[in-house]
Amino acid sequence: RERFEFGGRDVASWFPRHMAKGLRQMRLALRRADCLVERGHIPLSGRNPALQEALGIRPHVLVLNKMDLADPRRQPVSAGAGPGGGTGGVTGSDSPVPLQVVPMVARLVADGPRYHRAESSEHNILVIGVPNVGKSSLINSLRRLHLKKGKATAVGGEPGITKAVLSRIQVCEKPLMYLVDTPGVLPPRLGDVETGMKLALCGAICDHLVGEDVMADYLLYTLNKQQQFRYVQRYGLGQPCDHIEPLLKHVALSQGRTQKVKVLTGTGNVNMMMLNYPAAAYEFLRDFRAGRLGRVTLD
Repeated sequence: RERFEFGGRDVASWFPRHMAKGLRQMRLALRRADCLVERGHIPLSGRNPALQEALGIRPHVLVLNKMDLADPRRQPVSAGAGPGGGTGGVTGSDSPVPLQVVPMVARLVADGPRYHRAESSEHNILVIGVPNVGKSSLINSLRRLHLKKGKATAVGGEPGITKAVLSRIQVCEKPLMYLVDTPGVLPPRLGDVETGMKLALCGAICDHLVGEDVMADYLLYTLNKQQQFRYVQRYGLGQPCDHIEPLLKHVALSQGRTQKVKVLTGTGNVNMMMLNYPAAAYEFLRDFRAGRLGRVTLD
């Protein structure tokens, strides 16, 4: 396919109410912040334009995670990209990232004006980003690394675990640094459906709000467009396919995704085993998110 047909889908319903509240709380917390750490999956689509104005007020660090799952042939956004005072960027697989964050934040805060907080020796850092991008995990990693402490904020594999701006969490002693976890926030109106679909594939939007079937179809379109054909071998296909139905059939067969269905016949009810296409679509998405279909960058 040369282009993907979205069928006139509306993405207005993908913005939960707690995000609007969270955005208001974040703007208030920004007054006490010395630096922003922005967490992201996708170099471009994964950044919230509603937060860009905040980036122009304070120095910030963009931390791109999941780089071990990204296509090495597609370079991420420049580490120095972005408006505002000092900027920095950290890329790489999740394990070495925390080692670089505290020194970079300390340098940016030291090099930039702190205005009414100039007399304070402590650093207050606001962690921002779209939902389910690993903000809470980053805070817990920094806390383990620098303080040898256990996790201080809940994490989960789905968007919406953090629903409000939390209290300050100490992550380092020298320099004295506190991070504030915030809820993942999407813009109230996504610029286009394709951006929303990329965010959904990375887990920033709940699957059921978008539909696993259309997400799986868009993923197949994207893999073919980028010449990423590892799914052919994984699901036992003879060749790449352009339509989602035969792919889901092979996924269901190879992964044993079946369901019992009651069928009404002339002799009574009969239980039949049918292929579970919704479960197959979810399996396809899960394999992509785990990197089992190859290293893919959506932007």
